[in-house]
Amino acid sequence: MATIEFKDVTRIFQRDGKDFQILEDINLVVQDQEFVAIVGPSGCGKTTCMRMAAGLEFPSTGSVKVSDQEVTEPGPDRAVVFQQFALFPWKSVHENIDFGLRSKGLPKAERAQLIAHYVDLMNLKGYESAYPHQLSGGMQQRVAIARAYALNPQVLLMDEPFGALDAQTRVVMQEELVKLARKNPRTVLFITHAVEEAVYLADRVVIMTSRPGKVKEILDVKSVREADDWERHSKIEDVMDLESFVHLRTRIWKSLREEHAGTDH
Repeated sequence: MATIEFKDVTRIFQRDGKDFQILEDINLVVQDQEFVAIVGPSGCGKTTCMRMAAGLEFPSTGSVKVSDQEVTEPGPDRAVVFQQFALFPWKSVHENIDFGLRSKGLPKAERAQLIAHYVDLMNLKGYESAYPHQLSGGMQQRVAIARAYALNPQVLLMDEPFGALDAQTRVVMQEELVKLARKNPRTVLFITHAVEEAVYLADRVVIMTSRPGKVKEILDVKSVREADDWERHSKIEDVMDLESFVHLRTRIWKSLREEHAGTDH
């Protein structure tokens, strides 16, 4: 059971000799194979939450656990996809996906089978020998996602993975990720500024307050999605036109607007 649990988490940085609090009393559980998106004002600590789950940062107080084990360092049970594609520029698509598999000591034949599987899933067939500079931004991010999934992590941590893409490519990538998440479910913590993206992708959406970030409210999207059968639509624009989608999107925007209004001077 791959769960992520934040319990009474506070994060304080030191800046110019003064305390700078970014998170306060975060309590959140991401259930096994649940897709949870976090939205909130800039600087509220969304990415810090993801980095703590990854073992790249640590709470000042409280605890972060993955699968009931306290996170003390990065581990093979977790894979991270960043906004910047983070591919090895000197390695081909095949070699980039293969890199993590080699570190796990998998036999060559098994690695080749896994690479072929995720290349196919992410629509990268025919580009196995291409290098990152020969690929579009969307294709580079497909490689990064394929590499993360190929490692078979229990937990997938995604920090604005589509933030650097143009609008059209971003929509295509959102649709691809939905298909992939349905075929290969993982426990996912997804950080985004885009409200529509959060509602479209996630089972639940966590709304955070302005800094110091707290959990303001959590919306259950999955039950609404299933009740209105969003999956009968293959394209994101058709889903976004549904009244149930518009209602959730509007509710989140209003909640975020309250936070922005509270920080205006």
